[in-house]
Formats: sequence, structure tokens, C-alpha cells
Amino acid sequence: MRIKLVSLEDGITSCGFRKMAAYSTRINPDTESYYVTTKRYYNLRDALFGSFDTCDLGDDEIDEIAQGLADADLIGFSSMTGYAGTTHRVIKRVRDLRPDAFIVWGGIHPIIQPEDAILAPVDAICTGEGEFAFEQLVDSLNSGRDFTGIRNFWFKRDQEVIRNDFFPLMTPAEMDRLPFPHYGEGEKIYREGKGFESMTLGDYIKHEGLVYSTLWSIGCPFRCSYCGNTKFIENDASYTKIRHTSARYIVDEVNRVRERLPHVNHVSFHDDSFMAIPYRQLEEFAQLWHDEVKIPFMVFGVIPNYVRQDKFEILTWAGMNRVRMGIQSGSQAILDFYKRPTPPEKIREAAGIISNFTPRYHLPPNYDIITDNPIETRQDVIDTLEMLYAMPRPYTFNIFSLKVIPNTGLARDMQERGINLEEIDSSYLSIPPRVANLLLYLLAVWKPPRWLFDKLLERVEASGTPQPLYPKTSVVLRALFFGSRALSHLVKMDFAPIPGWSSYLAYRIGLISFWQRHLIHHMPRPTAPRRHTVEEAAPGAAVPFDPLVIASDAGIEQPAAGLFDNPSVQR
Repeated sequence: MRIKLVSLEDGITSCGFRKMAAYSTRINPDTESYYVTTKRYYNLRDALFGSFDTCDLGDDEIDEIAQGLADADLIGFSSMTGYAGTTHRVIKRVRDLRPDAFIVWGGIHPIIQPEDAILAPVDAICTGEGEFAFEQLVDSLNSGRDFTGIRNFWFKRDQEVIRNDFFPLMTPAEMDRLPFPHYGEGEKIYREGKGFESMTLGDYIKHEGLVYSTLWSIGCPFRCSYCGNTKFIENDASYTKIRHTSARYIVDEVNRVRERLPHVNHVSFHDDSFMAIPYRQLEEFAQLWHDEVKIPFMVFGVIPNYVRQDKFEILTWAGMNRVRMGIQSGSQAILDFYKRPTPPEKIREAAGIISNFTPRYHLPPNYDIITDNPIETRQDVIDTLEMLYAMPRPYTFNIFSLKVIPNTGLARDMQERGINLEEIDSSYLSIPPRVANLLLYLLAVWKPPRWLFDKLLERVEASGTPQPLYPKTSVVLRALFFGSRALSHLVKMDFAPIPGWSSYLAYRIGLISFWQRHLIHHMPRPTAPRRHTVEEAAPGAAVPFDPLVIASDAGIEQPAAGLFDNPSVQR
């Protein structure tokens, strides 16, 4: 059977899709993986002007993509909700070209909105973890057996939709037996006017720079109302457990990537809850990483309630040089509205611990902030700005305009309040240049004196209040904001957020390795004894629930390990 799997998203990160491509190749060697990178790909002009396009491809491009896929027996699509419209169009054109092909839609969107995905001219959608279900599907298709009862799938039969229940989630032992994700193994990428071509080194450099993005753990113990994890937990309550492979597995995965692509000089972990992993397992990971991998890494999944000095020490010794932590708001009322049990005092406490490592060992931490919530009051906005003003510096922000994911608790809450929401495919990076939002850019660059900050606060309004916009000031502050971030990375010779040939040139001439060996401070291995806490648990075991201990560092929509799924944050 000839299988073609295609990912549609902004870039080629596609962590879960790459896992699925590897598994499909194991069970069916005639499998190829394809990438369609949309026109929303991040660039400097968009960053300065906030002019992020929606995901949109012309009819000629849709046809060219479909032509490149239509000769397969089974075609699998992966997309997040923001790209669902484009995926619908491609699937329709593929079906026109190949009425007899078996078409499956997987990824986050069919999990979050199965009722929408099943409307496409598909034969099936995957609504849960895909690997084992897909293996059963391929085996049934090859043998001619009935497949319509396979769990984790909805199937179409004539006008009927067959909605099956779910397989149990994979165990850590089963995850450890999965093949390593495909990366640098013959993938193809769409080029306008040329169709699909084999990926070159330039494609990896253009999209990812020197970075390899991956996941070590899956799962989130929280039910933040804005987050797609609530849907995954609704499907299976076991998703609240943190599951991960062994430290040996993840280190071997990264080493294998670096054997194929030696330019990889940094790793980004996109986990939801990395810091919720028990200390002793982080310690094992740190030892292996320090001894074998020996390159810096960033951790996305930092939960304020799980920030601990001992975990930061052992990971920093291993090579962690940057963290990203979800704050979302400094208003207790808004945090309660989001059902996010990370009170402001916990956020401030976590920021204090992180500041112990910055700037000597770490780059400034990235703090996620959600703006433009139509239900927040002026005081809610001020509470957030006051908390950020008081927090230890330096820091930077990932600023996201609130976009509501369908079928989440937040969507229901907003509907009950009668609020007319923007569609999910509008960009979460398009930040209206209101005074409150501009102050976020300012605070990341400079802490104004108190008298001036008070004056600026007088001009702050709730996002739903009619108010002046300052687009020219926004461009200036954005330029300072991104310039400050770039400078902090250059000081550490860390090109992780800067894809392109400049980073590759610095790698090739040996500047990065020289800088990291001789000019960067390296933390000594921590030797102080520690006491294990109740939080220590075996891999995959349920983490005890305590609203002041457990939290989710989720983005606007988080991943499940769905079929052809990209488990990067979906906003």
C-alpha cells in the first residue's frame, strides 16, 4: 500500500506528525511524509507591523498540492484548527482527483472539532492517539477486513457516521518502544509552482535554524478553560497523568537527529508540563544530556507551581539556558475565569526562582501573556501590568491575543455571555496597538520610573472599551522589543529563535562552539542533598492533585498525540 501523510501548518516543527510518520513507515515501508508550510510563516516585517495573514492558499496552489498527493492509496492529513479551512479545500480537490483513495484526517482539529472534520469528503477521522489505531486500519485495509469498528476513529459509510470510542492511552513503556520521529529522512516540502520536492538543508535552516523541536512528556493535570486539553481530558481522564519515555530514549532521539543533521545546536522541548516530571527522572535525564548531548536546550512547559530551585539547578547544569512559563494574567479574577489555579503569588514566587539563574546562566525567560479578553475589566488589565512591573528582570514576553478554541470551556463561557468571538483562523499574534498592549512591549525592554508608569496606567482601558490605537508607536516599541531579544541571544551566542543562514554561518565557522565553551558561564553540578516530596512519582503515574502544586503551562490549544498530530501549541 502506498501511503502519503501531509502536515499543514506554519512551519515544519510538527512534533507529533513526525512521530506518526515514523510509525507508519515501520508498519508500511512505502510511506512518504509531506509538508505544506502556509503563508502565515513568521517573518520580521510581520513581527514589526503585526500584519499576520490568515492561512490562505490560492486555487492553483491547492490544485498543485492535491496533484502531488493523489497517486497514493491512503492519504493522511494533519492540521490544527487554524488550518482546517485549507485542509478542507485540499481534501476536496484530492477527492475530485482520486475518488477511490482512502482519506483520513488526523491531528488536533479532528479531536477538538470532529463534527467539522467529518464533513470533509474523508473516509475517516482520528479522534485520539493514532499509532495503534492506524496500524489496525492499515492491516484491515490490506487484508480486506471490516475496519469500521476500530477505536479512535469516526468512519463514514454512505450517509452514516460511525463514532467509535477510545483505546486506552499509551503507557510509558509503549511510548518507549515507538520509533524515533522522522527528521531529515527524505521528507518532502511544497514549493509554489514546483509541487513537492525533497527537503534540503536550506529548508531546515530556513524554518528551524539550528533548533530541533521535540516532546519528552505528554499530559496535563489541569482543565484551563481556554485550552484544548480540556477536550482530551473529556475523552479520557487519564490525559491528566504525565506520561513520558525514558531519559535514555529522548537522549538517543536527539543524538540520532544530530548524526544526520550536525548543525543542530539547540533543542526546544514543547511539553505541556516538563517541570512536573519527578526530580529523580530529571536528574537521570540531566546526567545523560550533560555527558552525551552537550548542547543547550530550552523548556517550554514550565508551570509556575512546579518551579523549584533544585530542578532548575540540575537542568541548568545539564544545559538548560532558557525557559518559557505561562502567566496569562496577573488578575486573580481572570485566572479564576480561565479556571487556572496559578495564583499571582505563585507566579511571583516562580519568577523569583527563575531570576536566580538569569542572566548568568539563562537568557531572559519568556512569559506567556494573553491579552484582549473581552470580559476583563480595566482593573484586571492594571493588575497584570502591576504584577509584571514588580517581577524580577530581565524577562521577555510571548504576547497572544485571545482566540477561543471551539468546544472548549472558554467557548461555552463566552457563548453564555453573548460575546461575538473572532474565528480561530485569525492570527493570535495580531496584537491591537492599545496602550495596555504597548506597555507590555515597553516593560520587556525598560522598567520606567514609578511616576511615569503611574501616568501611563491612567491611559489604560479594558480591551472592550473604545479607545485610541497607536500603530506608529507600536512599530517603534516592537522594534525595541525584538531588538532587545536579539541582543540577549547574541550575548549568549544562542540563535535558537533566529532561523536562517546567519545562524548556520555562525555554526560553520565555529563561533558558536567557541563562545559556548569559553565565554559562557556554566553552572557547576549541584551537590546539596534534597528531600523527595509527595510530587515524586513513577513515569505515567497520576500526579497528586493540589491546586497550589499542579498547574498547566498551556498555550491556547495544546496537543494530544493524535493521528498525524502536531503537538506544538495551537493558539
